[in-house]
Amino acid sequence: MSPSPSSPGRRPSADDLLVLLAVGRSGRYTTAADELGINHTTISRRIAALEHAIGGRVLTRVTGGWELTELGREALAAAEAVEAAVRTLGSAAGERTLEGVVRLSATDGFSAYLAAPTAARVQRRHPGVAVEIIATTRRASTQRTGLDIEVVVGRPQVHRAEAIELGDYCLGLYAARDYLAERGTPSSVRDLAAHPLVYFIESMLQVDDLDIAAAFAPAMRQSVSSTNVFVHVEATRAAAGLGLLPCFMADRHPDLIRVLPAEVSVQLTYWLVTRPETLRRPEVAAVIEALRTTVRDRRDELLGSQPG
Repeated sequence: MSPSPSSPGRRPSADDLLVLLAVGRSGRYTTAADELGINHTTISRRIAALEHAIGGRVLTRVTGGWELTELGREALAAAEAVEAAVRTLGSAAGERTLEGVVRLSATDGFSAYLAAPTAARVQRRHPGVAVEIIATTRRASTQRTGLDIEVVVGRPQVHRAEAIELGDYCLGLYAARDYLAERGTPSSVRDLAAHPLVYFIESMLQVDDLDIAAAFAPAMRQSVSSTNVFVHVEATRAAAGLGLLPCFMADRHPDLIRVLPAEVSVQLTYWLVTRPETLRRPEVAAVIEALRTTVRDRRDELLGSQPG
């Protein structure tokens, strides 16, 4: 008589546990299949075998992918122990070698000036770790996306995930020298109404904190607008108007002059979002710690020249 689905049929396979580990971290069968080098059907078969062995469901379908059940989280702990044991094999003196792909999403500026050098430093220290950076400006996702780390602007509202405050940065108003020579330098916030603003496309902006940032000058008309902050910088340098720009990006360009620094100084905060099961991956933890170090070491640059 074969065992019922609610009773264990055999001892769980280590291979099946590692498949659960890949699905549990990414939330997707296809991503796990790519990572493990097997097909989607094999993933399904391995998960079914594991559920039969331990007598219950380990995954439940949600919008955007799969979530671990309570039993699945217990099984994941066992899977992590298997993975840790496998990783120590062949390592000198039992030292753990980090390897794997870490997928990170962040805003354009953060991706280029903070995430990229951080990823390079991690890769030099841990050659087996590859970091994939997806540049996007959005709020933290409430669905499974296949990402290990999300860096967002403003405190995120997330469930089943960890939110870690990285640090503050500042937006200021900037203009090209040529623009100010032609149009004059504003001496008060009231004067800003006579100048066009270079900033995000209002109707496409998903991040509340960035939307609120432009409230200091509601009378300013949009000039060149874009979903990409590098476009903001270059349009401002090309004399399209006054750009509301991250100080750590604008201050790199000697042809940009900060306007009304005491009156227009918008401080925002970078937050990092990851899932508990993802955070336990040593390669992900290494990238997160490196990001925190980068933000801490470059605090003055991120905040720019503070007024007063």
